[in-house]
Amino acid sequence: MKLVLGIDPGTAVSGFGVVALDGRVTTLVECGVIRTNARDPLPQRLHEVHQGVVELIARHRPDTISIEDVFYAKNVRTTVVLGHARGVILLAGQQAGLGIREYPPAEIKKTITGRGSATKEQVQFMVTRLLRLKSAPRPADAADGVAAALCACMSASLPTMPELSLSTLLAKAAQEKRR
Repeated sequence: MKLVLGIDPGTAVSGFGVVALDGRVTTLVECGVIRTNARDPLPQRLHEVHQGVVELIARHRPDTISIEDVFYAKNVRTTVVLGHARGVILLAGQQAGLGIREYPPAEIKKTITGRGSATKEQVQFMVTRLLRLKSAPRPADAADGVAAALCACMSASLPTMPELSLSTLLAKAAQEKRR
């Protein structure tokens, strides 16, 4: 069994979800949010996010952290501050020696719902269905953290196809024909 800690980073609210992957079965272990006080200075808030992630890692001992990659907001400051939050989360994962997987928001949405432009409600609906839950994780940031964890679980379980060139395919077809 593998445990994946998924995180939707933020400085005000970072959503998280811990998902267990046993074969092809996924189970929600815990989800929630790490909240910081908007009035606190940025360094204090980043410290609280880091400490929250360190505590989650100590409590669950995940094998992997799956984190949403930076999206490019219209407000450059938002993008930069989000990068700071991602940095302290990545630091916590690296310090713990965990595998780290990063996914763009559209890739997480596409993996979970089949559409890279899915709405938050569609992601919540599919998270609920994929994990056989009675209701969607609340708040929405927690559901996004769970979606990041599920993305890593689903991506890891997909078989990879070897790269084949046309000449390799023709050689294999000729071999089959000779038999």
